[in-house]
Parts: sequence; C-alpha cells; structure tokens
Amino acid sequence: MSNKQNDVGTRQDRWARFRFSIVGPLLSAPPDCGQLQVELAVLAKKQWCDPITGLPVTVAVSTIERWLYQARNEGDPVAALRTKRRADAGCSTAMTPELKQLVQAQYRDHPSWSYQLHFDNLGALVKESPDLGILPSYNSVRRYMKSNGYYKHRGRKRHTEGAIAAAERLESREVRSYEVDHVHGLWHLDFHHGSRKILGRDGQWHKPLLLAILDDRSRLICHAQWYLDETVETLVHGFMQALQKRALPRALMSDNGSAMTAAEFTEGLERLGILHQPTLPYSPYQNAKQEVFWVQIEGRLMAMLEGEEELSLSLLNKATIAWIEQEYHHKLHSEIATTPLKRYLDGPDVGRPSPNSAALRHAFCTQVHRKQRRSDGSCSLHGKRFEVPSQFRHLDILNLRYARWDLRTVTLVDPYTNTALSLLYPQDKSANADGMRRAFIQQGDNETNSSPITATGIAPLLKRLMAEFAATGLPSPYIPKGDDHE
Repeated sequence: MSNKQNDVGTRQDRWARFRFSIVGPLLSAPPDCGQLQVELAVLAKKQWCDPITGLPVTVAVSTIERWLYQARNEGDPVAALRTKRRADAGCSTAMTPELKQLVQAQYRDHPSWSYQLHFDNLGALVKESPDLGILPSYNSVRRYMKSNGYYKHRGRKRHTEGAIAAAERLESREVRSYEVDHVHGLWHLDFHHGSRKILGRDGQWHKPLLLAILDDRSRLICHAQWYLDETVETLVHGFMQALQKRALPRALMSDNGSAMTAAEFTEGLERLGILHQPTLPYSPYQNAKQEVFWVQIEGRLMAMLEGEEELSLSLLNKATIAWIEQEYHHKLHSEIATTPLKRYLDGPDVGRPSPNSAALRHAFCTQVHRKQRRSDGSCSLHGKRFEVPSQFRHLDILNLRYARWDLRTVTLVDPYTNTALSLLYPQDKSANADGMRRAFIQQGDNETNSSPITATGIAPLLKRLMAEFAATGLPSPYIPKGDDHE
C-alpha cells in the first residue's frame, strides 16, 4: 500500500491530492509511445489509501487514464483534478416550502434550542400533519438552518427591555476585536466575584470581589485588589492606587454598575480629564479582555490556593499581587506575542503624571448646591449641620464638594474656578454654648466706617412723591381723627 494521504483541507482538496499522487509520475516522466497502457495497468494493480476513509482501495485503468487526460494540459494539474462542487451544495432541496416555514417559525420562537431539538419537534409536527410531506434527514435540517444563519443562541437570563435590546443588537451588529495604539490610551475596569468564600473577622462567610484595572494595549494589570463589597468607596480606593502606581489614562471602559456610575466616580474622572466609556447594557463582550483575565484568575491563581483551608482576605491579596507581578506580567501573551510588562515599557505612552493622594481624594467627590441659613450661618448636608465661616456669610448658595462615605472633608469651592475656598466642619453645639462669638470682619467700603448710621428724616424718594401729590391740588383722600390734625 502506498500514498498515505494527509487529512488536511476539504474533501475536494484531499481527492485532488490523491489523484495527483497517482498520475503525477506519468506527468513527470511520460511513457514511451505504446507503453501508456502498460503503465496504467501497473498503477491499477497497486493499492492506495482512500483519502476519506483511510482504507486500501484500487483504481481502474480507465479512471486513471481519465485523470491523466484531465491534468496533462492544465497549468495547475491539482486544481484540474478537484471534484466539482454540486450546484445545490449547502441547500436543503429535500425540504418543502411548508417545512422551511415551520423551521423559521420554530427558530424565531425558540432560538436557544439545539439542532437536534429542532429536528425532533419538526418530526412531531410532520407526524401530526402528514400533508407536510416526508421528514428530511437530520443533516438536511441542520444544513438548512446553518446556511440561513439559524445558529443556537444562549437563553436570556433576564427579559428586561435592556436585555432584549442587547440581544437584538448582538444579532444585528457585527462584533470585532479592537486594541488601542498607545499605552494608557484605554484602561478596563471591572469587579470579579471570587469562586471561594473567606471567613471574616466578624465570624461570617464572605464572597470576595476582585477589582482589577487592565491596560488595553499591554494587558498589564495597573492594580488588583480583593474587597468584601462593590461600593463606590471601594472603587475609588482601588482606582486611586492604580493612578498613583502607573499614570493618568486617557480613557476608561467599565460596565454600568452602581459604583461605576456614582457621582463621586464619574465627576472625579471628568476633573482628571479621563474619558469614561461605559459598555452597553448586557454586553460583556465589549470588555472581553477583562473576561479573559478572570479565566486566568480562576484557572491558575485560585487553583493554586485550593489546598489552603484558612483563606483570608489578606492572604488572598498577597497571593494575587505575587502571582500578577511574578508570573502574569512576565508570561508570553499569545494575543500580543510578547509579555505584558515588555509591551507596557516599549510604549508608545500617552499617560500623564498622577496627582498626590490629597488631590485625588479632592477630585473623587460629588459637588452639590446648598442654601446658607442666615440665622446661624450653617447649611444642611445628609441630615447634618455644617458651619460656614463668617467671611462667606454673604453667599446665598454654597457649592460643596464631598464624598458620601467621608463627611470629614466637606469643601466649599468657587463655582467659577473650582478652587477650594475652605473646609466646613459639623456644628459643635456644646462648644457653641460657651457664648464666645467672633466679631464680624467688615469688608469693602465699610472697613473705614464701622459706627452706626443715624436716621436723617424722610427718604428722598418719599419726599418727591409727597410733593408731586400735593401739587395735584386734590383733597386729602382720608378724614383725620383725633391727633391726626396739623
């Protein structure tokens, strides 16, 4: 037996290579005149390996001769020996128009069914209505559905308007991979629910969440840390570390979680000049680089912690940082054909220097308006009274910047320049009970004249009005009584 075929390519390609291997010697060394039939007979006695089944086969003399004539005068003999594709290939001619309509309606109502389930239900319908015709084979039904784009879809976990709109968008819009051209051009941010529970100091079991910030171009992890909640305070705590460890990025992509859309976080991104690009609802594929990283977290990091019974939050964070810095950043990434650390260092880089911690805390705040209470120079914020310094008592509306989780630093800011004017502190009524009060500091022209002003008679406007009324000559519009006589 000879000519073991390489099982590569389509059926037509394999048959073409098989036929060329038989007639190829006759093309490279044509037999002498009158010897062709002899050579053909020799080839017909040999056993060949079937290109599809791999079983030994023989080929008739007439077949070899026909293949020889097909390839002899062609510039590409292998292409000439390929089996022609049927004109109806990919089409299910065995299905009647009525059956096709049934398949279309069935797929429209149940897009999550498998091909086998569609075929079985189609068989039940044909059995109930014999006038539909003969049930085609499973392969015919499957081939028809695939050729018309009727692929299996995952069942929707939610049937909200957003989930339905996302599913329709995914079906009608193409999905393409992307990558920015610069380091720090785009960061990805997301929370991941860990697969293991940890025992907290309160004696309760908690499901930890991993906050990870990833650079799009290099796949480098700017910061990663496990927490016990997914609040905006936690998000800002981790994101500030990423900024100070790496740089200020140009854009950030995240989902539409409550923490990512909170005022403190979104306004902080605006103040730092970071474009926020939230993903579309129910479309996690837009943040696919993060999803790939979660697979490695569970498949490698968490797998190596399976033997650790007393897993704590501190141990989990130490192990995660060590794995990221010592393995992940130095491991060849198949998508970028280098290590994340090397690509991060090679650039090009569009990052900006990060401000200090105090400036970042001041940036990640929400800004609100409050009316100043004239009676005691205070304003209300989250049910608490804050005292306003007397030099700002002339302001009717106060612009306050603060973080809801930290009311120790409520800042009065200038609405026109966004500069900090003063810190506001909660009222200390017990301290105010001592009766000590500061004197007002006069401002403007009043600084040189602090003595009280005495009355000087009727105001000029009223004098003019009284004179104009007297000049009309009209009688008095009222009748005097008692002492009301001049």
